[in-house]
Amino acid sequence: MRITLTSVTKGPKDSALPLTSLEFESGAVTLAQAETERRPTVLGLIASGRMRPDAGTVTLDGRTDYAGLRRHIALIDALGVSEPAPDVTVAEVVSEELMFAGRVGHRRAVAQLLSELGLADQARANMADLAPDSRIHLLTELAVLRDDVQGIVLTSPDRHGGDPLGWWQLAGDLAVRGYAVLVIAGDASAHAINALEGSGAEL
Repeated sequence: MRITLTSVTKGPKDSALPLTSLEFESGAVTLAQAETERRPTVLGLIASGRMRPDAGTVTLDGRTDYAGLRRHIALIDALGVSEPAPDVTVAEVVSEELMFAGRVGHRRAVAQLLSELGLADQARANMADLAPDSRIHLLTELAVLRDDVQGIVLTSPDRHGGDPLGWWQLAGDLAVRGYAVLVIAGDASAHAINALEGSGAEL
């Protein structure tokens, strides 16, 4: 699966999103840089088929297919759109997502999944208090429980703090499993990741 954004823009005088072109595909992770509070979410919405650009094109395997994008691409943690409420517990989020994935969301199922993810001790924690890497790990693993999901758009993981190399490693692990992964982050995080990759070091 390959998603291609070609010369997309959004907003008056491209204020919400300036001219942007990128591509992400199955089995690989792509990093896109977007600054300001709004632009990462706008780019994420467009890349996942949930918002249409004012100009430019978005294609799925060479075709315009917004329904296919929405079905196959999960938009993760987008500010004001798909982020969990800060005061809901980890267990509540897991229960809800299990049901969205067509699975049983009772207490035992929640406990089992959290144990598998190494987050059993965080069940009663509020989402706002979860460590950045744990938050991203949880939300991405919940998203891929849905059978139709083949790709991930992860929006502004750096806004939660922590080491950007942590969530970049998680994104890479998803790509190794065959998912198409797009991470949208700010310039500082991108510089850190590019410096690491340029050095040839391994995470």
